[in-house]
Order: sequence, then structure tokens, then C-alpha cells
Amino acid sequence: MTATILHADLDAFYASVEQLLDPTLRGKPVAVGGGVVLAASYEAKAFGVASGMPGRRARELCPALIFVDGHFDDYKRLGDAAMKVIDDYTPLVERLSIDEAFADVRGCTHLFGPPAEIAATIRRRVRAELGLPISVGVARTKHLAKIASQVAKPDGLVVVDPERELAFLHDLPVELMWGVGPVTKMRLAALGIATIGELARTPGKSLERLLGPAAGEKLAALAWNRDPREIRTHHRARSAGAQSALGRKPAHERIYRPALAHLADCVATRLRAKSLAGRTVTVRVRFADLRAVTRSLTLDAPIAATASLAEIAEELVRAALADHPAETHISLLAISVSHLAKQSALQLELGLGLANEARRPGTRRGLARHAADCAIDKIRQRFGWSAIGYGSVALGAHRSVPDAFRELAEKEL
Repeated sequence: MTATILHADLDAFYASVEQLLDPTLRGKPVAVGGGVVLAASYEAKAFGVASGMPGRRARELCPALIFVDGHFDDYKRLGDAAMKVIDDYTPLVERLSIDEAFADVRGCTHLFGPPAEIAATIRRRVRAELGLPISVGVARTKHLAKIASQVAKPDGLVVVDPERELAFLHDLPVELMWGVGPVTKMRLAALGIATIGELARTPGKSLERLLGPAAGEKLAALAWNRDPREIRTHHRARSAGAQSALGRKPAHERIYRPALAHLADCVATRLRAKSLAGRTVTVRVRFADLRAVTRSLTLDAPIAATASLAEIAEELVRAALADHPAETHISLLAISVSHLAKQSALQLELGLGLANEARRPGTRRGLARHAADCAIDKIRQRFGWSAIGYGSVALGAHRSVPDAFRELAEKEL
């Protein structure tokens, strides 16, 4: 019954780093990006500017908005340094992304004091040593600790008393819950559910009909703070994915094809670097109204070839758009590959005229693609990512999200 789990989250991280590097930006509305807002400072968020928003719309909301290019090496350096501060207090750290992590300090209180004191010390050190604000939530469960850190923003600390967990949780807006995005929020609002307490008191059957059995059951449990998950210091990759925020673009092939080719290049390169291949390819398409659809395909043989992954992703996106002819604009594309397996060598295959034989890794075409991928990988390892690439990617339409930002944002799903 002791709150020992911390969730630490650097505040408006990318924008805060830019204000740290250029003191003249402090206190001003700042956005990282250009065509699309990659990150916004709190001063910009006060005007409604948000990540993923088209740059034109952001300027309409905040005429004084200052756009800056990203300093991606500094993001990684400072993000790693902040995580190192947390590592100094416990070995049980689960890093979620470049700027946030969970930590369990239950075995370290005899060295560093109560969890609240450890959290306060981490915040002081990150501010003093790195010059960055960080918010920390402390609670008994991971879900509640994450919510507490959101309540603590900006630059605060919230400790949830185990005896007052539900009193704290149930008055909060439902969108603070893990898994409640804009679409789910709208669906819940249609039932008159605006707070976590209202969600908790909603009959399970109603939630299942609205959200599906799995999502309904999960949200109902979290609304009552039933979250048995422990800190995982080591993750076994179950899938690899990448996504691209496009702003608001027409749902045309000339828009989504280059974006998918680049995402496929990123994902397939990561798979090959770990000697992995996957059998299931999933794409996610988010439309301009923030509704999203997914399509997936499971193959007979696992793949890690860039060209094969790009082809499959294009087919899936075309199918998704064909099923939603009224949607004329898209705002985000994502690719993920799951059902992963080690692929240290390719098994040669005879040409038997099977369906999708050209995509099988051991056929003549599959081997040719593998050889090209390996050559590109070796050149990039020596000379950098931008030294070489497939023509469809390198010569495609201008990408709204820089490669360096994508590399920071990518994570195992």
C-alpha cells in the first residue's frame, strides 16, 4: 500500500531544449518544425497550438509563433542525461521514450529517503544540471503515476496518497487515461461520460458495446486503478513501427506513397539491424477529423525487405481509403511489423508459382532485394543515413517531418 512508482516526464521537451539553447526564446511561443508542428512550448500551447498541427493553422492561432529547426543531437544528449539522473536512484527504470520513464524506488528508500523525496531530488537535479523542467507523478500503479505526472505539469510534483486514490482519480477528465484518444473521448462523451469517475460507474456491457470487449474491460479496470503491471527494465521487441504526421494532406497516391516508402525504409532497416523479420504488416491511417483505421496482412514467410514492406503498406492503405471514400484528407500514416522472428540467414526457395512468391525472401527476387538492402545498410553504417537511399524515397516529395525527428520518435510498439 505504499506509492513507490514514479513517472517522470520532461515538460514540452523539444521546445524546452530550444529555449535552453537560445535564451532569447524563453517565455515566447515556440514551435519546432515548419510545415507541421513537431513540438510546441507551453506558451504556444496556451493559444491551442499542438503537435501534429499544420504550420499554417498554428500561425493562425498564434501569430507571434516562432518556428525553429530541431537540434536532434541535443534532444538525444539531454534526454539520455535526464534518464541517467533517474538511474542514479534505482535500477528499476522502464524508459518509454526519449523524454519519459517509469521507475520503482521501493528498494531504495533506505538509501535516498521516501519516494516523494526521491522524486523531488530528481526534479532538482534535472533542473540544476540540465536546465530543463521535469514533472513527476508518484503512485502505487503505473497508470496512476502517469496520470499524476500529467496533473503535475508544468514543472511539478504530485504524490497520490494510497488512501485517496479513487478520490483523486475520479474527478479527473477521462482523456487523461492511457488509451483514451480524441476518438474514444468523443464516443464516451456521446454517453455523457466526461470524467474517470463517470466511466468507472458505467456498466461494463455499455462500455463493451461502445468500445469493444478488450478496450472496454481495460478502461473499466484502469478507472478503478486496477493495474497490476510491473516495471519492465528489458523489453523483448514484439513489433517495430514508425509513423509520420502529415498535417492535413489530400488522400492521393502522390502524398502517401513517398511517406510509406520512407516509413518502410526506417522500419525494415531497424529489423535488419537486429536480424529480425516479421510476418504481419499493419498500417494505420488517420483522417483529417482524427478518426483512424487500421489494415493488416499476415504473410506465409517473415520479411525484412524495404521494397516488399513498402509494396504491402501501399496495398493496405489503398484498401483502407477504398473502404472510406468520403475521407478526402489524411493527417497521419503509420507502419508496424509484428510476429517477429530471428532471421540470421535466408532459406533458398524454388520458384513454384505460389501466390505472392515475389515477396518471399528466399526467391530470386527476394534475394536480389536482400542484397540491395544489405549494401545500403553497410554504406549507411559507414557514411550515415543520408549517404544513400532508394530513389522512390530520396527523390520523392518533400517530407514534412525530418528524418532525425522520426528516428527519435520511433519506438518498439
